[in-house]
Amino acid sequence: MIPINTRLTERLNIKTPIICAPMPFADTPELAAAVTSAGGLGNIGAVNSSTAVLKDKIQKIRTALKIANGAPVPIAVGFIGWILDRTEATDDPRLGAVLDERPTAVWFAFGVDLYKYVDTVHAHDKKSGRKTFVFVIVSSVEDARRAAAHGVDAVVVQGTEAGGHGGAEAPPLLTLLQAVLHEFKAGGGPLVVTAGGISTGAQIAALLTMGADGVVLGTRFLFTDECEYSPAKKDVLLKADLNATVRAMVFDEVGRTMGWPPKCDGRAIANKLMEDYTTGLTLEERLQKFDEGAKNGDNERLIVWAGVGAGLVDEIKGAADVVRELHEDAVEHLQRATKFLS
Repeated sequence: MIPINTRLTERLNIKTPIICAPMPFADTPELAAAVTSAGGLGNIGAVNSSTAVLKDKIQKIRTALKIANGAPVPIAVGFIGWILDRTEATDDPRLGAVLDERPTAVWFAFGVDLYKYVDTVHAHDKKSGRKTFVFVIVSSVEDARRAAAHGVDAVVVQGTEAGGHGGAEAPPLLTLLQAVLHEFKAGGGPLVVTAGGISTGAQIAALLTMGADGVVLGTRFLFTDECEYSPAKKDVLLKADLNATVRAMVFDEVGRTMGWPPKCDGRAIANKLMEDYTTGLTLEERLQKFDEGAKNGDNERLIVWAGVGAGLVDEIKGAADVVRELHEDAVEHLQRATKFLS
């Protein structure tokens, strides 16, 4: 593997600047371990999982990667701010317990006040004498500026193309990335990694040449053996084209996962759930149809979170193979780009 060297690979001691996004109800310890073992950075989403469940997942990754107890685990653990607001107020707070398991990085997104949790990480590191790498998702220049002021290590610049949840008013990735890079060019600032619609090595190469330090892929890793999505959901993904997804709160409403902060929504595969909404059915009626569909195995009302990049993928394979192929494709396109200057 010809290395791709960026500030991100140097800081995290990884071989390729490819990160798997945390994807609740889709990621698994096996997926995280496979991405890390192939040279990238694996990730697991914490969501509502208990401390015991999260510790068990991290231990499974330790075992898979043959990492001794007490040693850092080369993965990230993703936290959703508004869910942390609830879980940290219980008798089973998650953040400190996860930090004690020594993941290389933590990842914060979607909260009214994420930075109190960033401060918690910094305080924990000061007490323990360790350094935890902190990612924060941003969907505007203002978000990026705020993250930099709170000393995060990397901003995840997420464009509107991204699957799952994100800023409802986020610009397309290329536009937002350019704006954030311009914001940081004079005074340094955190590393900049990108997310939203990335499914190929050519896209990775393009983003790196723009100035990104790394890339985050979520949807691409849904098309893997290790992804927890059911065969029915993976079949939906395989049939998706470039116009298959839509951003809306419809999916959260019927899935009973409301609680997101203002100006946040989610991108998923458009199906009869969206049709139920646009034809004017009440929420009660939509919930009834969704519940009946789940009970009867109706695949036309599945909630399948995915980004626009789903339309560029047409096969399921192992996650380690995906990382290697993406890396090799990116290297090929980076090498090809140098010919324009010869």
